[in-house]
Amino acid sequence: MTARGKGAARPRIGRAATLLAALLASSPLPRAADALAADPLAVALTSASVPVACAEEDNVTIKLASATVRRFRLAATHPAYLTSLGTDSFAADWSNCPRPATAPSAASPVRTTLYEQVDLWLVGLTFPSFWRPVTATVRVGDRVARNVHLLQLWMLRPMGGEEVVVLYPGDGYWRLRPLAPAGRAPTAFGSSFLIGPVEDSARPFVAITDILFAPQERTFTVTFERGGSARIQVASLDQQRHALDIAFDRPIDGRPFAALRSMYVTEYNNDVARIAVRERNGNGWRETAIMDFTHALATEVWAGRTVPSRHNTSSPDMEFGPFAADK
Repeated sequence: MTARGKGAARPRIGRAATLLAALLASSPLPRAADALAADPLAVALTSASVPVACAEEDNVTIKLASATVRRFRLAATHPAYLTSLGTDSFAADWSNCPRPATAPSAASPVRTTLYEQVDLWLVGLTFPSFWRPVTATVRVGDRVARNVHLLQLWMLRPMGGEEVVVLYPGDGYWRLRPLAPAGRAPTAFGSSFLIGPVEDSARPFVAITDILFAPQERTFTVTFERGGSARIQVASLDQQRHALDIAFDRPIDGRPFAALRSMYVTEYNNDVARIAVRERNGNGWRETAIMDFTHALATEVWAGRTVPSRHNTSSPDMEFGPFAADK
């Protein structure tokens, strides 16, 4: 996928002085939502991960299910080793991968700016093809767009524009990353996640019918084909962490309400290698290798890496929770 590694080309913006002035003049991010319940809810985690040899196949799947969850937080944080990282790697690794039946198209995607202000852009890309029909409508105010395969949310920082959120409307895959530390280029994207009623086909997906973006609130309201919706807000964003506050209009019963999707080949070639959970009634965290994990009832989840990988080396760790039944 286009946004898997380092990210897509940056939108054109003005000179450095103009950028910095605009950054200082722009309004701050909305304050994060109030803290979740003091006694957080435990959700069922189930692994559907399978071993593979191809680093470009998402073989890691952790599904989250609960018949009562209405609200939770999801965050991306820089890996603990980022400040000591000497060499970063964004390149795809197609070794040991099945040969594609047809050659990928060399045609460039069609790029459309759906919203733009000084410190924020929403960009839509349309590719020559996609693995599922794309029927979702994207709306920003009076602007309506269809046949959008990839949404990119860009925000301003002193070094220029940085892509901080991506969403594939055709299958509901999201990616997230914090702002890059001062003085360095943007970090890699890595693991993906799904929000909404998770279904299974060639791979897990969430069917979306409508996406409404509210720029002033930095919020996506996503309507699902199976019914219901989610309000997904950029709650906080800085050079350490990027957090989303997620609220469903009703619980998602009978299907997972979210899932982590990533890849693991070896300890030195992965986008996620470890998982830690705070289990219900547990005294602390239980941590294990991602491929050894099977299931848990957890109030919080961390999935990431403690040592560098040669694949998307700077990509973030992911955190899920706390969870709450109230909206």
